[in-house]
Amino acid sequence: MAAKKLNIKPLSNRVLVKRLEEEMQKTAGGIIVPDSAKEKPQRGKVVAVGPGRLTDEGERVKVEVKVGNEILFGKWSGSEITVDGEEYLFMKDDDILAVL
Repeated sequence: MAAKKLNIKPLSNRVLVKRLEEEMQKTAGGIIVPDSAKEKPQRGKVVAVGPGRLTDEGERVKVEVKVGNEILFGKWSGSEITVDGEEYLFMKDDDILAVL
């Protein structure tokens, strides 16, 4: 499946992330946990990256992640948006905990 081109360009040190779906969860007893009872995943793929923030001296500090990186982020990170029926998260680079 080809990735679709988004016309969204994050500003400053913001990053656009697509959540990665987690596998279906099963308890030790074999009960399948429904999607409505699960927490949203804290793992995603970077879709777009802003140019970075400006320092007080006017120098640009680039964002450390690149498009295509898989990342971990905090539970309450970012702002959810929907574009063409797809859900994404806008977050600052400071909300990213690690690159996988």
